[in-house]
Amino acid sequence: MRLFAKYNRVNLITTVIIMLFTGIIYYQAISWILNNQKDNDLNVEEQEIFNYVKLNQRLPQIFESNDQQITFTPAKPNSVKREYINTMYFKKWNDDNGRRRHKRDGEFEAGRGLISSVTVGDKYYKILVVESKVETEDLIRIIFFITISVILFLLLVLLVINRLILNRLWKPFYSIMNELRLFNITDNKEIPKLDTAIDEFKELNRAVLVMTAKAKYDYKDLKTFTENASHELLTPIAVINSKLDTLIQTENFNERQSKILNDLYGAVSRLNRLNQSLLLLVKIENRLLRDQETINFRELLEEMIAQFEEIFQDKNLKVTYTLTNKEIYATRYLAEILLSNLISNAIRHNYNGGEINISLTNESLVISNTGEDLSLPDEKIFTRFHKSSASEGSGLGLTISRQICENFNFSLNYQFQSPFHIFTIEFK
Repeated sequence: MRLFAKYNRVNLITTVIIMLFTGIIYYQAISWILNNQKDNDLNVEEQEIFNYVKLNQRLPQIFESNDQQITFTPAKPNSVKREYINTMYFKKWNDDNGRRRHKRDGEFEAGRGLISSVTVGDKYYKILVVESKVETEDLIRIIFFITISVILFLLLVLLVINRLILNRLWKPFYSIMNELRLFNITDNKEIPKLDTAIDEFKELNRAVLVMTAKAKYDYKDLKTFTENASHELLTPIAVINSKLDTLIQTENFNERQSKILNDLYGAVSRLNRLNQSLLLLVKIENRLLRDQETINFRELLEEMIAQFEEIFQDKNLKVTYTLTNKEIYATRYLAEILLSNLISNAIRHNYNGGEINISLTNESLVISNTGEDLSLPDEKIFTRFHKSSASEGSGLGLTISRQICENFNFSLNYQFQSPFHIFTIEFK
């Protein structure tokens, strides 16, 4: 989830909760104020009854109105407790439209009542004064709807403002992220300095500029070292080979000396292959091999299989392949190295009498081989100099293969399905 969306969600949820909480408090406060006003009106009516009884020594005349009802009920002395109650108020209909209605017709409405008592002579009466709360509830309802409308309007405004303002505020951040996505350590293009008034983004931009500059410097330094070291190794390797050739031609050696010389030849040969692999890797990573062309991948694969035919026979390997026409746009030299590395890997890690299956479709190239019945570590097989203890390779073959695939915008993946180790190139 994006930070912008997360912030918006938290902000809106918090705002809604606060507004609902304050809305409930506001609603309760308004209800209490209006109820208190009704109670004051009931107190006034009660006091008028007391004044009338005190002055006339009898109960006032009972009459009905649309918003108030007063009833007197005989009761036992001191049996009535004075209190305010919420009750129902029976409102009778009037003949507002010229139609005659029975006087008992009406409807119940919410009301607020006051229970009190009065003594007239030697008689004790219970007083019930009820006033309609319809107007009060209508007012509360109107206030409630107005409050909800204001809350919804504020939320809408908040959402729009957040989207507009936050999008603008976070624009420098997304600009930095886009530059980082496009950043290539091999390019000479620098990440531009960001023009923003926000201190945090300025600091982020400075940190990114320092980091990328250091990465490019370290990369160039390492590349120069690798190139120089590889080139410098060419001369002593050539000298050692020359001296060994001269030594062999000038002396007669016994069996032990011949074995030592063979070991030296093998070590020098491995050193030479390692040096060439490092040079090739540097050229691939720096995209120095750019002579790309349209290649018939099926024909190239058939040629590579034919070149390994004798090795297949020597190791008694059963090779099956299904090839369809496929054209790719790539450097032919690198495509040959890619296929050579993958086929050599399938041979080297196979056993005598094993199988190699090759399948080429328009979407992928799959090379699978039998071998040790144990999955290789996925996170390590494409790293430099990783190889099994029994391997005689340099440990750079699969690294070079993946780098070539990345240059051609392909993907190279490994999986194990007993008894086959499967390498898949997916054409994108």
